Amino acid sequence: MTREKIATPPEFARHMGDNDWKLDVWVQPGAKKNDLAGVYQGCVKVRLNAPAADNKANKALVSYLASKLGLKKNQIQLESGRTNRRKVLAVVSSREPDWERLVPSGSNNV
Repeated sequence: MTREKIATPPEFARHMGDNDWKLDVWVQPGAKKNDLAGVYQGCVKVRLNAPAADNKANKALVSYLASKLGLKKNQIQLESGRTNRRKVLAVVSSREPDWERLVPSGSNNV
């Protein structure tokens, strides 16, 4: 089954020009498994099994989102929110990421 490209980016993704995107993320560290949990307060909500200690959750977040979007880890960087649940990530990609991969089917605001 092929995914249809989203016509406009979702509320949690902002195009900043050329190859730059900003991604608003709400993180729930210490979950049983890595998973997407819909949209929460204008952010894509991500559950991570990594603890919120020693920057482990931030590293796991970048790795998880890179794999979901089909990007390399070095294309995603934490821009703000190092010690908060709400984070802003900078995404650099020559093509628009497939945001549909971050929206669980049938998801509503959490």
